[in-house]
Amino acid sequence: MLTVYALAEMGAAKGPVPLSTGVIAKRLGVSQQTASRRLIELQKGGFIERSSNGKTVRIKITKEGLSGLTEMYRVLKPVFESPERDLVLNAAVFTGLSEGSYYMSLEGYRTQFRSKLGFDPFPGTLNLRLTKESMAERLELEKYPFVGIDGFADKDRTYGGARCYPVLIEEKIHAAIVMPIRAHYGEDVIEIIAANNLRRQLRVKDGDVVKVQVPSRQRS
Repeated sequence: MLTVYALAEMGAAKGPVPLSTGVIAKRLGVSQQTASRRLIELQKGGFIERSSNGKTVRIKITKEGLSGLTEMYRVLKPVFESPERDLVLNAAVFTGLSEGSYYMSLEGYRTQFRSKLGFDPFPGTLNLRLTKESMAERLELEKYPFVGIDGFADKDRTYGGARCYPVLIEEKIHAAIVMPIRAHYGEDVIEIIAANNLRRQLRVKDGDVVKVQVPSRQRS
């Protein structure tokens, strides 16, 4: 993606721009052969488009390439913009679509939760709807440390990836916000996973407000 980033800096994200391998090689600090090889690989991967008009070659970054840059930005943003304070979200419990229990039962996810989050999740999620006051805080969530959960496929279908933000519920229960890449709720909703049934452990019902604390740094 570093080559795509360099092309974006030279204007290829906005539309086709005339660029020679010599100019690109100089920008990347590599030989022209290496630059040419990288362009061929990016074109084959669908990250860029190249068109010729006489001796002029124009390069444009595709939607796939821009998506790759966006994902790289989201990963790097928390590194360079690490927040200085814990994020506190207040949200009301509600009954969801009951899809959480299905996804939490899939071994392709459970294996990653166990290895990356350090707990085997209860087969279900606690569904929370953010209060109006917490909606502004929700916009800051992407700056906070998260654990990436990879998508996978079985014989029937493909399952998307997710981001998990380690949290502390009511200042005592370690859990995680799960944000699927293909979300089925709006931005005012967060789904929480934990080792136990959070409804029972917290003794909450629909409408009760729960405090969710997102640490500014991942804790060992």
